[in-house]
Amino acid sequence: MAEVCTAKQAILKIKDDSVLVSTGFRWASSPELLLSELRKRFDETGSPKGLTLVFSSAQGDSSKPNGLEHLSVPGLLKRVIGGFWGTIPQLMRLALENKIEAYNFPQGQISALYRAIASGSPGVLTKVGIETYMDPREEGGRLNSITPDRYLQIVKIRDEEWMLYESFPVDVVFIRGSTADEEGNVSFEEEAASVEGLSSSIAARNSGGTVIVQVKRIVPRGSIPAQRVVIPAHLVDYVVICTDVETQHRQSVSKVYDPIDCGEPIGKSAADQLESPFIDQMPLTRSLIAHRASLELEDNQVVNLGQGIPTDIVAILKKRGDKKRLFFTLESGVNGGIPYPVPDFGISAYPTSILRQEDQFLFYDGGGLDIAFLGFAEVDQHGNVNVSKFSGKYLGSGGFMDIVQATNTLVFCGSFTAHGLTLGESKDGSIQIIAEGKVSKFVKKVSHVTFSGRRATLQRKRVLYITERCVFELTREGLLLSEVAPGVDPSRDILAHMEFLPIISSTLMEMPIQ
Repeated sequence: MAEVCTAKQAILKIKDDSVLVSTGFRWASSPELLLSELRKRFDETGSPKGLTLVFSSAQGDSSKPNGLEHLSVPGLLKRVIGGFWGTIPQLMRLALENKIEAYNFPQGQISALYRAIASGSPGVLTKVGIETYMDPREEGGRLNSITPDRYLQIVKIRDEEWMLYESFPVDVVFIRGSTADEEGNVSFEEEAASVEGLSSSIAARNSGGTVIVQVKRIVPRGSIPAQRVVIPAHLVDYVVICTDVETQHRQSVSKVYDPIDCGEPIGKSAADQLESPFIDQMPLTRSLIAHRASLELEDNQVVNLGQGIPTDIVAILKKRGDKKRLFFTLESGVNGGIPYPVPDFGISAYPTSILRQEDQFLFYDGGGLDIAFLGFAEVDQHGNVNVSKFSGKYLGSGGFMDIVQATNTLVFCGSFTAHGLTLGESKDGSIQIIAEGKVSKFVKKVSHVTFSGRRATLQRKRVLYITERCVFELTREGLLLSEVAPGVDPSRDILAHMEFLPIISSTLMEMPIQ
């Protein structure tokens, strides 16, 4: 039977040099109380020190010192293995300043690693990461010069190359649930994502480690129906009750709790919602891109939307009154409903199911998606895409690499230039570029390969790059300029702001903008 204790008492169980897994997706299911108490103990005693922190998706919202940012202090951490770093700028600074060893592995592969560790497997064998910065023949996912080359291998099986992400023991795991009974059975009924609570707890238990769960409440033994138990009591060592729900157990960045975000039955669905949780207006640049991208959708498709402009597609569909039957999925494990944009990206209004994150990536890795819409920071002449390192920052790949590996239709969405781009619309509906962006995003060679154009062409994927002024398609010969928006001059407004010359279609089409 699990022991009910305070956060302070639970943190005392963590030893120096432990491997700590923390689960959560941004604020969803983030164990804020446990993370803040860990920092408090270190500040007071200097212990535990030298920890290895592992996470698939960073917890926190980047605007405040919360989530994993509590751990961004020299000495507390020795190394970090993370999937998405975009919401933890202080922790990233430690990596950039060579104060910690730092790795960035794909979010889905870290999720899969928990299962591999739990089962005693040597690691995860996959194609995800080959011919990108994850490849050990390139950077091996290392983020700085003090980080050793480890955890990744290229292996050959039947003359095919595979990546092996190596297993390692887990000493402690932080998990957040909603309710625990007196024995320690845990349910997630008020969480907007269940992420990797089960697999990480088994990984810790089978490694001889410790499982600490933060919940809102304790209920009598037998009060939680067996089918609602996510983590059974025999996996849980300590249960910590969080009383400050508003600041330490929020459902998301913007909400303390809303039943529409955790799938509670309320008599409505995404199809008949009374109020949209999304803005009806957006900058013209984003609107043009999202509109053109939305035209790639077909009835009954299973869709993934990345953060940023891709989630603007939802507002475009609502504004247009589009009646297509679409099934949205998110890498956090959330299915159905209407995905939220940043800062609540990773959860949905009116979800129809909330899977464990590793199960969602099983679906993605096997090619279950019909189409995926993703952002881009840079694109080069070979169709390679960078979303992980730019402007002196590492964001990491998140679930990007996992999604692009096996999805046959990929739509990358982004502005043509960055920093200062301003658009206007003429009376005839054509586009006017009032001020050009200072940074070119179509470069001769991307600074970080997060997506390999060469591998995509070998896999015969359909790949589009949609901007506010034109559309490119990936071909074996390189990027093909296939559509230009009305009012845009190809030579002045496109070619003059690229570091390479694309192939220009002999049947150049007008890009639809409304």
